[in-house]
Amino acid sequence: MRRNGLCCDGLLRVPLAPTRTTDLDRLFAQIKREKGTLDIVFANAGITTITPLGKITEEDYDSIFNGNVKGVFFTVQKALPVMADGASIILNASIVASKGLPNWSVYSATKAAVRSFARTWTTDLKDRRIRVNAVSPGFTDTPPWHASEAGEQYMKILSSSIPLGRFSAPDEIAKAVVFLASDDSIYVTGTELFVDGGFAQV
Repeated sequence: MRRNGLCCDGLLRVPLAPTRTTDLDRLFAQIKREKGTLDIVFANAGITTITPLGKITEEDYDSIFNGNVKGVFFTVQKALPVMADGASIILNASIVASKGLPNWSVYSATKAAVRSFARTWTTDLKDRRIRVNAVSPGFTDTPPWHASEAGEQYMKILSSSIPLGRFSAPDEIAKAVVFLASDDSIYVTGTELFVDGGFAQV
């Protein structure tokens, strides 16, 4: 079955979850005109500064929460009028919502909030049979890690702490999102799917 989906890199390409609600209004008005309804929403937002506690500014805090929590919240809320009953929402959380890694306190808190949304929205939307799940990636092999020799050395150190011994590839995260979006997970809702090579599990 062909489905209409909204995500950061999918059938309809849009930027990371916008923080201006007027942008969202225009986006969903366009989707309604062009597609009618949405079957899938993948809400993916992730910005941070790696800053130790004691040095985090109010501007850092507001920026990270606005992008990672407010952006996700209003993207989903404003999508609901165009979402079909029985649709699927996938939220991009993170292993840092469960692991106490240093210097990531604000970012970790935003991802814990996103994880909580998956639980509460599952009950909020049960009458419409809209499933809400979270995917929590671990360390993922993306270009910024290779921007410096120090970054690549840090990858090697971190890889030794991952049971599968390596970072994930981006498409391995994407496959988990596709699973949660598809009818293969039709009886899965309110859950958090870790795609982390076992890092947050042991």
